[in-house]
Amino acid sequence: MGIFGRKSDTETATATIAPVNPELAALTGDYTIDASHSSLGFVARHAMVTNVKGKFLDFSGTLHLDGTDPSRSTASLDVTMESIDTGSADRDGHLKSADFFKTDEFPTMTFRSTGAEALGGDDYRITGDLSILGVTKPLTIDLEFNGSAKDPFGNERVGFEGKAEILRSEWGLTWNAALETGGVLVSDKIKLNFDISAIKNA
Repeated sequence: MGIFGRKSDTETATATIAPVNPELAALTGDYTIDASHSSLGFVARHAMVTNVKGKFLDFSGTLHLDGTDPSRSTASLDVTMESIDTGSADRDGHLKSADFFKTDEFPTMTFRSTGAEALGGDDYRITGDLSILGVTKPLTIDLEFNGSAKDPFGNERVGFEGKAEILRSEWGLTWNAALETGGVLVSDKIKLNFDISAIKNA
């Protein structure tokens, strides 16, 4: 206690720190993303009037979760660019071409985390380096923890939903076409969506 029975600054600061959630502390460990029960999606504005959605079908990744100190958590993701799927073979072919992802030259997109923080409740934020076309830029992803469960096969799972926005031009994805009525065919801003299920390593 401080002078005259008042709590010292140190004691006050300690008292305001929320206790560690025992459930989260128990989840500490290394995980492998289960791609068959996860999705990596994106949304682009097309012709200024509608949204086109796409996803990547082939990806792999790992997580390290530290339930007692979320700032020590990490994430790694590798995406096969040839697996892009927007529901149109012609559009997918264009996206794989030299106008966009140049998948022959740059077959993989990667994300490597550099930091993480707890925002309160089930909300977290992870920052890292996103590499596309050989260009690496920082990316911030807001995540919501969806909980944990043991599946019928004995796997310990955790789930997260995430979202982020990028300007594709910052990674050299600059192809576009002007519209007669003004504006461009493809938006610069791209929304990214993540729905991740990961299995704890044995």
